[in-house]
Amino acid sequence: MLDAVSKAFFHGLARSRMLKHLASRYGMRRPSSFARRFIAGETIDEALEAARAIQAGGLLITLDQLGESVTGPEDASQATRTYLTVIDRIVAAGVERNISVKLTQLGLDIDRATCVDNLRRILDAAGRHEFFVRIDMENSPYVETTLDIFETLWGQGYRHAGVVLQSALFRSEADTDRVNRLGARVRLVKGAYKEPRTVAYQRKAEVDAAFMRIARKLMTGGVYPAIATHDARLIDATKRLAAELDVAKTTFEFQMLYGIRRDLQARLVADGYLFRVYVPFGDEWFPYFMRRLGERPANVGFVLKGVLGER
Repeated sequence: MLDAVSKAFFHGLARSRMLKHLASRYGMRRPSSFARRFIAGETIDEALEAARAIQAGGLLITLDQLGESVTGPEDASQATRTYLTVIDRIVAAGVERNISVKLTQLGLDIDRATCVDNLRRILDAAGRHEFFVRIDMENSPYVETTLDIFETLWGQGYRHAGVVLQSALFRSEADTDRVNRLGARVRLVKGAYKEPRTVAYQRKAEVDAAFMRIARKLMTGGVYPAIATHDARLIDATKRLAAELDVAKTTFEFQMLYGIRRDLQARLVADGYLFRVYVPFGDEWFPYFMRRLGERPANVGFVLKGVLGER
């Protein structure tokens, strides 16, 4: 229950315009600034530098230009153009060709057609350069539409894309079966959004149990699943599950967010597991940052040290 309270508190902070303004002034001001722990930077150059360093350590990467919930067609078009530029820059830089996008960033709150057109532009460019595109999952009101759009484009031949499912949501086990039937790739996460008890588990133990049930479905019937968690107990449980099912380490990967549990990331790679780091960047980083704090309140101590250190 404490997890739900924490999420609610930080989601409330994420909507504060005053805090966002202050954060934009101080949060990324210096390389040592507090948000730099979780955000690679505000520019594609900074993100590419971080990506090169991660790959030099033997880890995989996916780049995410932060942004969500745009309400104007021009903003959605601009986000799409930015992603097209990011694709070109990744190609030129020679880093791994893997990106993540959010549909509300591409205009889903405007209308479905705008979003689909923008997503198709990104997928077309990504396909020409052999990218993989992960469509991030947002909070529960967007889940059905996101899966419908993904399934429609999958049926049109866009097979270089995958989706995300959240174990906190009651519906996700059935959604796992749905995506497995397509033969598409899934990133499994717990879920960072504050959700009502009518659609989501509220207790950590329930979310964790659902996570492992879905992990089993993905291991037995999915295609190259991504197990995305910072919870060492769930990681150990996944390793035991893979051993039980005789699943090779090369047929799935672990994922974590940039800046979290780097020690555990290194150990997993040393043990022969494939591991990908989600590398977020961009000037619209504040809502993402608040959700990270809500997911893991222990991060607050790090942030407070960073803020005090700026004085």
